[in-house]
Amino acid sequence: MTSHDQEAIEVRTDRVRSHSAEVAVTRKTMDHFVAGTNPMQVLAQTTPGAVFASTDAFGLDTYGNTLYVRGFSQMQIGATLDGIPLGTQGFANYNGVSITQAMIQDDIGGMTMSQGAGALDSFSAQNLGGAMTYVSSDPADKAGGKVSQTFGSYNAYRTYARVDSGVLNSTGTKFYASFARTNTDMWKGQGYQSEIQADAKVVQPLGDKGKVTAFFGYGNFTQGNYLTMTKNMWEKMGRYSTYLKPDYTKAKLWAYYAQYTSEVPPGYEGVLSNDEIGDYAWDASQVQRTYLSSINTHYDLFKNVTSDTVIYGNVSSDIHGGTNNFVTSPSYGAVTLQPDGTVTGVPMALQMAHAFMRRLGFTQKFSYEAPHHNHIEAGVWYENNHWIYNQRLYEDGLNEAHNWNSDFKAGTGHTWFNDTYNTNTFQFFLQDRWTIIPGMTLLAGFKSLTQTTHGGTKDDYTSELDAEGWNTYYRHAANGTLTSSGAFLPHFNFDYHFLDHHEFYIDIAENLRAYDYYSQTQSGTAWGGLGNSTISAQTVFNENKKVLRPERTWNYVVGYRYDSRFFSGSVDYYHTDYYNRLATITEGSSATANSAYMNVGRESMDGVDVMATIRPVRGLEITNSFSWNDAQYLTHSINYGGQSYDIHGKHQVYYPKFTYKANLNYTWRGAMFNFNVNYIGSRPMTYMNDEYIPAYWLATTSFAYDFGKIGFANNIKASFGITNLFNKNYISSAYGAASVSGDDNANLFVGAPREFYGTIAASF
Repeated sequence: MTSHDQEAIEVRTDRVRSHSAEVAVTRKTMDHFVAGTNPMQVLAQTTPGAVFASTDAFGLDTYGNTLYVRGFSQMQIGATLDGIPLGTQGFANYNGVSITQAMIQDDIGGMTMSQGAGALDSFSAQNLGGAMTYVSSDPADKAGGKVSQTFGSYNAYRTYARVDSGVLNSTGTKFYASFARTNTDMWKGQGYQSEIQADAKVVQPLGDKGKVTAFFGYGNFTQGNYLTMTKNMWEKMGRYSTYLKPDYTKAKLWAYYAQYTSEVPPGYEGVLSNDEIGDYAWDASQVQRTYLSSINTHYDLFKNVTSDTVIYGNVSSDIHGGTNNFVTSPSYGAVTLQPDGTVTGVPMALQMAHAFMRRLGFTQKFSYEAPHHNHIEAGVWYENNHWIYNQRLYEDGLNEAHNWNSDFKAGTGHTWFNDTYNTNTFQFFLQDRWTIIPGMTLLAGFKSLTQTTHGGTKDDYTSELDAEGWNTYYRHAANGTLTSSGAFLPHFNFDYHFLDHHEFYIDIAENLRAYDYYSQTQSGTAWGGLGNSTISAQTVFNENKKVLRPERTWNYVVGYRYDSRFFSGSVDYYHTDYYNRLATITEGSSATANSAYMNVGRESMDGVDVMATIRPVRGLEITNSFSWNDAQYLTHSINYGGQSYDIHGKHQVYYPKFTYKANLNYTWRGAMFNFNVNYIGSRPMTYMNDEYIPAYWLATTSFAYDFGKIGFANNIKASFGITNLFNKNYISSAYGAASVSGDDNANLFVGAPREFYGTIAASF
C-alpha cells in the first residue's frame, strides 16, 4: 500500500520475513488487524505452528487467552521488549508483564518469533522452546503525531494518540509520548473491559559511538471475567451462559445447593451436576496496573567491540477474584432453604487476591567482530523479584452483593492468608557465529541459568476464620527454598543460503525452566495446593524437595525455505524430548490420597510445518500453511485419587494435532483487503484423552483505504474489520490444570461472537 507515513522508512517489506528458524512480523502486517489487537494474536495468525485463542476480539483478557507455539504455551516461551525480559505471558504475571500492558500495540515497530530452540541472547528463566522478541519504534526525526479512533460492537471504542518531538538539538535528542484507551462492554453478562495505556521514549545519540534510550510504559487494565465452563455447560446452557449477576436470589440459592447439598436446584436435574452448579457464581473481576521503565545504552567501545546495557524496573499490582460459593458470610446467621425456595443467611462471600510484584534487573551484552569471520557475543542477566499474594474475604449483603470492582484498599476485608516470595535469577551466555563461506554460518554457544526462590506462606488464618463462621477450608500452607540450575545448556545453529533463493537450516538446543511460584493454593507449582487436611502441605513440600528436578527439553529443528519475488515456501520438521515434566498429582491410596507436585515422566513431540505464499500479480499475496504436531506422554503411570492411570501414548492436553491457516492480502493504490482463516483441530481436555474440545474454523477480514495527504494531515486512513466473520460458536481457550479424565473441570472459555470495528487514523 502506498503510505505517506513519515515512519514508513522503518518498514522494509509488506510481508512476514523469515530467517533460519525465526519468523519476523513487520509493522505493516500488524496494521492488517483491528487496531489494538494483542501482538501474540497477530503472531499466531501469521506464523505456522502457533495457536492463539481469547475470550475477546482484541485478545486483551489475560485470564482467558492462551498462546501455543509448537506445543509450548506462553508460560514456556521467552519474551523480551527492547531487551527487557518480560517473563511469562500469562494471567496476573508473577515474574514479568504481558506485552499488552508493557507497551501500546501501535508503538511496536516489529516482532519476531524464534520457533526453534529459542535464542541464547533472549533472557528468560521459563523458556523451554521458542522466544518472542518485540522492538519498539523510535521517535520520528521530524516533529509530528498520529491519532486514531476505533468504534465497534458492544459499545467498543479505542482512542490512540502520539506526539513525536522530532530532532530537538544538534546532539540529536528526540522523543515521543503516546496514549491509548480501550473500552468495550462484555459480550455476555454484565461488566466491561477497560484498558488505559501510556508510553514515552527518549533517544539521545552519543555522537557517532552509540545512543542512550529511556522508556516508560504504563498499563491499567480492568475487566469483568468471563465464566469458565465445562463442555457440558457449554452444550446444555449455550454460549451466552455466564455468571448469575444480576439475579441475587438465584445466586444465593445456587450457592446453597453447591455448598450444603449434593443436589441441584429444581429444573436442572440431568442438565447440570452439583459441581457445575457451584461454578455459577455471582461474578468475577480483575484490576491490573503495571509500570515498566528502562534505560538502554548502546555504545561502540572499540572498533570491533560494542556494548549493550539494559537497566529496568517493573512494578505491578493486581486485585482479582470473585464470588466464592463455598464459604459463608457469617454476619447473617444460619443458612437454610425455605419452603418458598429462598435462602436465609448468605452462603457465599467475595474472595479477592491482592498481588504485588517488584522487579529490578539489568542485562549486559558485549559483541566482538573477531578475525576469521567470527562474531562473538557474551552477556549476563540478573534480576531480583519480590512477589506478594494475599487472599482476603469480604462479606456479601443479605439482599445485595458487593459492588463490582470496588476499591479494595489495604487493611480492608478479612485476611485468609498472606504469601511472600523472593527470587534471584542469574543467566550467562556465550556464543560465536562463524561465517564459514558467504551465505553459510554456524552458531555455537551455551547459557548458564540459576534461579533461587525462597518463600511461601507468611500467615494463614483459616482456623480463625472458620471459628468466626466463614466455613473456610484447608489452604495448603507451605514455606521453603528451591533452586533451579543448569550450568551448561548448549545451542547450535547451522544456516546455509545457496543458489540465490534457497535456505537450509538446523537448530538444536537444550533448555531448562525454573520452578513456578504463585500462591499456596495455586495448583501446578512447587509451593501450591499440596497435601490435605490430615497431611500438611509443609510435610509434602519437604519430601518433594528431595526429589524435584526442573523441567528441561532438547529441541531439534530441520528446515528448508525457498524465497523469490513470486513464490515463497518453507517446510520445517521439529522434534522435542521433554524431561522431568512436572504436574500436580495425587499420592497415596484412596484412603490417604493427598496432592503433590511431582515428576510425571517424559514427553516426546514431533511436528511438521509447511507454508507456501504466491504473488501472482502485483499487490496480491496468498499464503497457506499446514501444521501437524504429535506430542505424546511417555509415562505409564500417574497417581490420581489413589488410582493409577497409564497415559503412555496419550496426546498433550489443550494442543491440537492439526492446524491450517490461509491469508489473502491485496493492495491496489491506497486500498487494502485482507482475509484470514484459521482451522484449529480438536484438542484433548484430559490426560486420558477421553474428552476433546471440538475443532473449529475462524475467519476475520479487514478493509482499508489510505486517502493520502488531505489538508494539514500527511495521510488519512480508514479501515473496517470483522472478527469471527461467520459467527462461529466455539471453545476458544482453556485455563488451569487439566483433569485426568471426564468432563468435570470448568476450565473452558467460549470465544467471542462476530464483532465489527471501524477505525479512522491520521498522521501529522
